[in-house]
Amino acid sequence: QVQLVESGGELVQSGDSLRLSCAASERISTSYVMGWFRQAPGKEREFVAAITWNAYFIIYADAVKGRFAISRDMSKNTVFLQMNNLKPEDTAVYYCAADPTFNYREVREKSSYDYWGQGTQVTVSS
Repeated sequence: QVQLVESGGELVQSGDSLRLSCAASERISTSYVMGWFRQAPGKEREFVAAITWNAYFIIYADAVKGRFAISRDMSKNTVFLQMNNLKPEDTAVYYCAADPTFNYREVREKSSYDYWGQGTQVTVSS
């Protein structure tokens, strides 16, 4: 069972940047897809970005396209989310997730991910 631990969330000002990290407890297979989701108070958990472990496929939600970048470091079993030009509406708990089987039709669906981290809080003040 893969365990995921997120880090890097904090309180920042509008326009600032942050980099979130998600460390996996074991070596990740190239068949995996790694995703970032977020959940704001009173809202559903929503898709942010995803990357296949071989980095052949990357996808973003429209709300973050052009501002966020997902990447991974295979040697450290870690996936990153670089967030630039942060806005107050980006405030949420950010979750990392792993799906052992990549399906491009389901990559935005939280139900397709088997493993989840505990989340890290990102707060953007105006």
